Amino acid sequence: MKVERAKITVRGAVQGVGFRPHVYRLATELALQGWVINASAGVLIEVEGVSETLRQFLLRLEKEKPPRAELQGVEFSILDPVGYKGFEIRFSDQQGPKTVLILPDVATCADCLKDILEPANRRHGYPFTNCTNCGPRFSILEALPYDRPNTSMRKFIMCPNCTREYHDPRDRRFHAQPNACPRCGPQLEVWAPDETIRGQGYDAFSQAADLVREGHILALKGIGGFQLIVDATSERAVTTLRARKRREEKPFALMYPSLEEAREDCRVSALEERLLLSPESPIVLLERRTAATRLASSLAPRNPALGVMLPYSPLHHLLVRALGRPIVATSGNLSSEPMCTDNREAVARLHGIADAFLVHDRPIVRPVDDSVVRVVRERELVLRRARGYAPLPVQMSAGLPCVLAVGAQSKNTVALSVGSKVFLSQHIGDLETGHGLSAFDQVAADLPRLYEVTPEFIACDLHPDYVSTKYAWKRPESVHLVQHHWAHALACMAENEIEAPALAVVWDGAGFGSDGTIWGGEFLLAEGAVFRRVAHLHPFQLSGGEAAVWQPRRAALGVLFELGGDGAIQDPTLAPVQGLGTVELSLIRRMLAEASSASATTSAGRLFDAVASLVGLRQQVSFEGQAGMELEFAIEQGVHDAYPFEVEEGEPYVVDWRPMIRQVIEDLRADQPLGRIAALFHNTLAQMVLAIAQRVEEEKVVLTGGCFQNRYLTEHCVDMLRSAGFRVYWHQRVPPNDGGIALGQVIAAARFAEQCSSATQKAVA
Repeated sequence: MKVERAKITVRGAVQGVGFRPHVYRLATELALQGWVINASAGVLIEVEGVSETLRQFLLRLEKEKPPRAELQGVEFSILDPVGYKGFEIRFSDQQGPKTVLILPDVATCADCLKDILEPANRRHGYPFTNCTNCGPRFSILEALPYDRPNTSMRKFIMCPNCTREYHDPRDRRFHAQPNACPRCGPQLEVWAPDETIRGQGYDAFSQAADLVREGHILALKGIGGFQLIVDATSERAVTTLRARKRREEKPFALMYPSLEEAREDCRVSALEERLLLSPESPIVLLERRTAATRLASSLAPRNPALGVMLPYSPLHHLLVRALGRPIVATSGNLSSEPMCTDNREAVARLHGIADAFLVHDRPIVRPVDDSVVRVVRERELVLRRARGYAPLPVQMSAGLPCVLAVGAQSKNTVALSVGSKVFLSQHIGDLETGHGLSAFDQVAADLPRLYEVTPEFIACDLHPDYVSTKYAWKRPESVHLVQHHWAHALACMAENEIEAPALAVVWDGAGFGSDGTIWGGEFLLAEGAVFRRVAHLHPFQLSGGEAAVWQPRRAALGVLFELGGDGAIQDPTLAPVQGLGTVELSLIRRMLAEASSASATTSAGRLFDAVASLVGLRQQVSFEGQAGMELEFAIEQGVHDAYPFEVEEGEPYVVDWRPMIRQVIEDLRADQPLGRIAALFHNTLAQMVLAIAQRVEEEKVVLTGGCFQNRYLTEHCVDMLRSAGFRVYWHQRVPPNDGGIALGQVIAAARFAEQCSSATQKAVA
């Protein structure tokens, strides 16, 4: 059986409470190999064994913890084994400088939840209760060190009781920087849209719950920003929210009062349960039960999954318990904008959306959205990295030059290398609006200031029109341009702790290629600090540039044009052609015929769009990736065949999808079921990956890029490659989409700097 290594960091009150002996006993009972050690970040564990045994270890690690241990987070990655013999408790190394880790915001612990629910407790019903094991961290921090005067809690003077707790080493609130109570801490208010105060304290909370119960839209100031809250069982409330927020079809996240209630509407595996109950408390994508009829139908149209989270702050716990039903909890913004953080900013930006505002007087220093995670092949895959995860670092094997990487245009994050750690910021979002750019500017200045470092280099995308790239050129530091897909590859390699050589399969919507064309279906061979493009998908033309992202029919017409020229895009029996007016069709035909008016692309993401359009699923989308998602959702399980395709030999190899598309069209004309066509298409893509891997003959294969958010595609690629003897790596704690780009940019710039330094030293010698 396959042996793997789990690298685990346990944060919280885990030193001096018997946690290392607990790890030792559990590991030896399960016959696992490795070690455990105390460190400044908590407890570090490396443990090796077969996959199922590692899974048991991870689940039991938390469930069977010592009574005095309080876990703030368990972060793990699955890596290649290194061959440990036996299991040992190692002594902590107290020498050398300590690197300060800024902890993320942590979900309410069991003890604090008990405090707010006990009528006799002095914190009963207090929505800002916390201790050293839970509560806000990153969202309230203004500067290091993490002391109360350096947080947004500095204006709240602790009462005698809170002061006693804060200074008592035996109390779990010892040096809990946000410590407060109803007498001395932040307070709630309900505002009308004109900022009139309607209620304060518990009365404010009670009014807010009544408003949601009655079907109104509430703007709630949470830990990292405002959320828009409505009753998830009310179709009228949900459709009103969609209309006002201008979010036509993109799924809304749900918050349930308890895990048991979530199970009524969703299937929850053991690993998914662990994620829901974890201190990170992300939104977890769960399979919806067909009997989940109490929910509003417009929550996630045509989507078999629901994004589910549990309450992670005392305010959320109190609200959902008062309502006794699931609620929508979505970012407080217009679509594509960052969330609001300031009370009056929220009133202005959410005017016309929210019916009332539940606010408080604790300032939010930086916006921190909810993280999104799904489980793929028994591992967590972070799709949006924010609350609970950011700004925890990715640990490198050696020190790096100080690099500030400014990420991509969409799903933007920023990264900073300090010593051997790369700190990845919270999810910022798209940079196409003024609010998005403002949030980006804040974060790009924020990370170096917090860690008191001056970057030696700025790393950015090769695309000259990215807002982040333009920002980089305005900085005084040396700028290093990093090709988009190479950054994806390096991010996945860094997360999985593997070095070149490795074959990276990088599939996404679009990225500026080294040859000036639009790449997106790439096979890159990592060779030290550089890459070689060893293969790519057959290119086709996209008419209208960015318009093709929102109109899958344009991708389909480009594919058809590549298949059969002008005649192929005039076939009225094909779904992309149907409904097109004569003028629009004529314009698209002209753009495709005049290659200079269209963009050549190898994009796998646009190939997904093309097939979704051909089978009649989507001709237009309201959010990025919608067509590809619905094609995945349509898959008929149990189909193992694949469509034909060809590989044009040479350097680079060209994977020709045209035989596949011809067969798709034949199947459509033969009235083959949509689910079968969708399954065959996905199976063919996995076969393409395997075919190139077998030609390149590199044992390590990396899967990255936005297309590998697709669970079916990722799992089938992993299974096929493993069966053929390859070692396969995919993302776990860093997003495969553009949210991971900044990490790869740091690695690329650092390696370039090291090469330059080495070359200079040789020249001097």
